[in-house]
Amino acid sequence: MAVEVTVKRVDPAPTAVVAAATTWAEFPAIWRPMLDQVWGFLRGDAPQGLYKHGHNVMLYKDDVPNVEVGVQVSRAFDSAGRVVASELPGGLVATATHTGPIGQIGDTHQAVREWSVANGHRLAGPHWEIYGDPDPSTGDFDVEVSWSLVAP
Repeated sequence: MAVEVTVKRVDPAPTAVVAAATTWAEFPAIWRPMLDQVWGFLRGDAPQGLYKHGHNVMLYKDDVPNVEVGVQVSRAFDSAGRVVASELPGGLVATATHTGPIGQIGDTHQAVREWSVANGHRLAGPHWEIYGDPDPSTGDFDVEVSWSLVAP
């Protein structure tokens, strides 16, 4: 699979998330309940105007993994239970779009990592996914995969 990787500078982006320290083996079973909690908040007690057509996000802060699962929002807000205000990191990132079955998204992450190293960039650690809308014919998502880079 050919993946086009680009480097760009991004601004921090506000999110509403549920955070957890988990394992890679456990993560597939817990991410949906985490996301459901955020959507329950956004559809219920969220402040007016907090959600404005943002996309689902998954932030992997490290390899533990410490993760945040949630939705892009318009601004910070007061915590509500497990749902807290956070943000996707700003700064220099290597990014690529994953198109196709979500089960193959690891290939896109690997391509971004390999491209970064091959092109003289050092990975900073945090990486994330921003999920687009599903393709109605396949159910697949276009997912923006981003890895923070150490600034030169």
